[in-house]
Amino acid sequence: MTDISPSQPTNGDTVRSGSSNTAKSVLFSVFLFAVGFGMMMPALPALILAIEDVSLSEATLLGGYVAASYAFFQFLLGPLMGNLSDCFGRRPIFLACIAGFALDLFIMGFAPSIFWLFIGRSLAGGFGMIFGPANAIMADITPAESRTKSFGLTGAAFGVGLIFGPALGGLLGDLGVRIPFLVGAAIMVVNLLIAWWRIPETLDLQSRRPFEIKRANPLGSITSLSSTPGLLSLCFVLIFWQLSFAIYQTTWLFFSSIKYGWDSGTIGLSLAIIGISIVIVQGLLMGRLVKKLGERRTACFAILVAILTSAGFIMIDISEIALALCVLVGLQAMAVPSVIGMMSRRLSEETQGELQGFFSSATALAALLAPLIYNSSLSYFTGAAAPVQFVGIPFLLSAVLAALTIAILVFSKSQSTSEIAR
Repeated sequence: MTDISPSQPTNGDTVRSGSSNTAKSVLFSVFLFAVGFGMMMPALPALILAIEDVSLSEATLLGGYVAASYAFFQFLLGPLMGNLSDCFGRRPIFLACIAGFALDLFIMGFAPSIFWLFIGRSLAGGFGMIFGPANAIMADITPAESRTKSFGLTGAAFGVGLIFGPALGGLLGDLGVRIPFLVGAAIMVVNLLIAWWRIPETLDLQSRRPFEIKRANPLGSITSLSSTPGLLSLCFVLIFWQLSFAIYQTTWLFFSSIKYGWDSGTIGLSLAIIGISIVIVQGLLMGRLVKKLGERRTACFAILVAILTSAGFIMIDISEIALALCVLVGLQAMAVPSVIGMMSRRLSEETQGELQGFFSSATALAALLAPLIYNSSLSYFTGAAAPVQFVGIPFLLSAVLAALTIAILVFSKSQSTSEIAR
């Protein structure tokens, strides 16, 4: 590790010289964050059933509302956190994100009622998901032409965590429904201490810009970014795609429980398969594919795979084949780094945090709308009042959104000569 003091601003040359160690520390922190996140996912339905006397169909709806509370505050405050990182630096925002998630897991681990799940998830949403500040740090220490690969490595680190987290959460869930949350909280405390020690500030004083409240909200953020040629269409691509892909974050647990009868252990296994796939694709395949096809075509390919995968989950009723289909989710995960890479190369150094703040808001907006769309439709079409039982309805809706995303990507004109050259 370079002998930069983590508590002090640095200059750009110094950061670059220590960028390898900084990148490794960021990726390790993202991995630990994903472990905690993955542990929570298969355990959440069981926790809701334990603290509320409801059916699985009703728990699906409640789980969607809990996810929406997280997403609402992330959507509302994502641009604020991104703009604060452009003004005060990346490190404090990165640390706050980890601390907020630790507090969230502790609250859920001791929650006596579902009200406290809303409190915990809302706090974590306000501090945001780790992708935003992590990608901002990676953008600071990576040349513009290599950022898509760096963003892919961030996704791969998260994928590695999703290999271990859900499996560990499923095993710990057998010991008690609250154990995964408490162990996850302890892991986040360790993560916070390691990040505090190992990750320096990467945004030098000369590259910082004054905080502007008019840009620190979702509307102000997209208005600011859209002033850059070619970014407006990509903003909508990111929003629609995140909404399509959010089905795995908000609805997969309940969909797989209802359609395939999976318990938390099998759900954890499916998420581990997804994690392995993401690691292999983003760590080994994505860089080569982007070099060969370019970022736009790579994103289109990833989204096309998503449409085909959704069709598979709708039509296939065999549990083992459904587990095999989870492998294809890794290919879908190439879309976000490709789109973010296209957007990042159009922006200056001092607005990378704002881009990542918008990314957090787009992700949050998707996470806010996804349970309202997917969980509600799943709950309705699997409930007693449904005119027809159709458990595949959320994946049908996800496929429609993915098709809309490809349409925008294909028919939007490239405004960057550097992208046209690719």
